[in-house]
Amino acid sequence: MSDLETITYSALSSFKNCRRKFRWRYVDELIPLSKDPAMYFGTLIHECLEMWHASRDLSGVNVLIDSCDVDRDVKQNARAMMAAYATTYATERWSVVALEKPFAATIINPATNASSRSFEMAGKVDGIVCEDGRNYILEHKTASRIDAAYIERLWTDFQSKIYAHFISETMGITIHGVEYNVLSKARLTQKLGETDEAYQERYALACAANKSGKSSAKQEIAETDEEFRARLDAFYAKPGVFHRERLYFSKADFDELRSELWELTQQLLDARRRDAYYANSSQCFSWGKPCPYWKLCSQPQAAKFIIETDYEKKSAHEELADDPAPLEPAF
Repeated sequence: MSDLETITYSALSSFKNCRRKFRWRYVDELIPLSKDPAMYFGTLIHECLEMWHASRDLSGVNVLIDSCDVDRDVKQNARAMMAAYATTYATERWSVVALEKPFAATIINPATNASSRSFEMAGKVDGIVCEDGRNYILEHKTASRIDAAYIERLWTDFQSKIYAHFISETMGITIHGVEYNVLSKARLTQKLGETDEAYQERYALACAANKSGKSSAKQEIAETDEEFRARLDAFYAKPGVFHRERLYFSKADFDELRSELWELTQQLLDARRRDAYYANSSQCFSWGKPCPYWKLCSQPQAAKFIIETDYEKKSAHEELADDPAPLEPAF
């Protein structure tokens, strides 16, 4: 067992983007009680993809989906996505070397070649695949939309470069690049319909707003499971819903990565010594919604009460556990 402190991509990414967020999650070990459903869906699909690429058994994947404690329409969405994925990639041009492969290695000072006395980098890659004798990191991503802008941003992905470097170091193999496996999620929900009471109220309002005192409004009927599945199947049958993109790494990429990692860990140590976890306000709404810790940062005078009512303690780096909590999102 190493005496070094574990650091992960998620932690470093948080530190790079907002040191205050890093402190809330990785120093104070807080996570919100309410979780983003989209994060659970992404975690579920990652588990499904691991099972599919290990066994190519769609029935087993469906059993996994059915066993998860998520809403019914989420399960139907996941089943439809995986059925279409299995059809689209019935055969693969590459072979699987490993799935959910963990790694842990020390961080090196590129100037002296000395190992860090504080941190070791740890993580778990979605997969390693091989084609024509060349190895690639397999990185699964779920997206609300796959367009040119999304694809162009992939080269900025810090995570895959970290994983490729440390898998090369720990396994003693050359990683030539990353195979991005991108799946677009249908943003559909099952229509619930309306009660007779709700319809009568809506109908009366429509009549009152019409000069004739009449309305053609009809009662909204709940959508059956079969009807909802048909809409999902139609979405996942469209071209471009699944996309593979391969990017290649050079020696210069890994040299730059080593320098950046070392610099980040030194900044982290400095922030810890000075308790200087400043907030980056440009990140508060960077994804079009509040950061999970926005309430704490925006209402510091009520932080103690907010923590007690809206957050819970959760150990850092739970994604590295051998048997993590089911569908537990990372922050």
